[in-house]
Amino acid sequence: MPQITEQELKKQVASGAWASFYLLTGEEKLLIKRTAQRLIHKACGDLFPEFNRNEFSSDTPVERIADAAAALPFMAERKCVAVADFNVEEKSQQDLDRLYELLDDLPETTVLVFYYPTLETSQRSSKWKKLLDKARKAGVVVPFPRREGAELRKTLVRAAEQQGCVLARQAADRLLDYAGNDLHLLLNEIDKLCGYALGQGQQEVTPAMVEELTPKSTETTVFMMVNALVAGTYEKAYSLLDLLFYQNEEPIAILGAMASSYIDMFRVKAALESGLTSQAPADYSPDYKGKGFRLRNAERSARRLSMETLQACLDLLLEADLALKGSRLAPRLVLETLVAKLLLAVQKEAA
Repeated sequence: MPQITEQELKKQVASGAWASFYLLTGEEKLLIKRTAQRLIHKACGDLFPEFNRNEFSSDTPVERIADAAAALPFMAERKCVAVADFNVEEKSQQDLDRLYELLDDLPETTVLVFYYPTLETSQRSSKWKKLLDKARKAGVVVPFPRREGAELRKTLVRAAEQQGCVLARQAADRLLDYAGNDLHLLLNEIDKLCGYALGQGQQEVTPAMVEELTPKSTETTVFMMVNALVAGTYEKAYSLLDLLFYQNEEPIAILGAMASSYIDMFRVKAALESGLTSQAPADYSPDYKGKGFRLRNAERSARRLSMETLQACLDLLLEADLALKGSRLAPRLVLETLVAKLLLAVQKEAA
């Protein structure tokens, strides 16, 4: 069977058209875990789960997994065998051969589920590619990429509604700006915001609540600072730099996040001037996998600057990097000087 989407998986399970093998993988670990739990429960049913449901970790010997899969269900139509974070990189060729032998001859009464709620898999690994190939032949592969944009916003709105709250679009957008697109982190923030709103006797989560309660990551704060630099608003840029030092962020991490923002702008600007879209850099750089929002943010900022100015800014960032690593200057002085030079570069552009 081919690779299917999460929605197609839901329809397949609801119709009772079970595959013999499911492999759930991707970046959205929380959804993988939740979907696997529902899939496992649905596959084995409520009858004698102690016999009809076997759950294993990656440390479990492959032979034991195979024995469980070969066993008949007890007074039920099927049984489910699930393995979390099966790490092909750590397995011997003998173990993998035994696994592939199992996949070639799975009993009709067994649903085998491999899912990856924590382990990051290497897309370039030959062992992983072979497992995917075997999985597509024996059953289905269900990818769970990072959710973005409208889909992610809709998920947050539903999560707030389940707690009796209303999450306005402006509040949702601000939350995404501050917390990024990690669903686990975002849902934790929704729990906190809804708890606060209901505690205040309100049902709506407002942008002001998000502003007050949601912590800004180093990447987010630096992004806001770069936006201020591009806009030429020096007071805001310096206040955000002060905030980063107040939070004891490492100077090299601050500089690294700044460089990433300017590199994003340079790549997007080059794509736009070549007649491509702002998302084109994602086609050749793995840096943007699941992070399309970075390119959209870069597009808004890059339109204000020329390629020459962006190149000059990258040169300034390189100088600052060398100063941080090779001079005796205080790191704060290096970054404050960098901010001043970046602001001057923008002013020259405006002139």
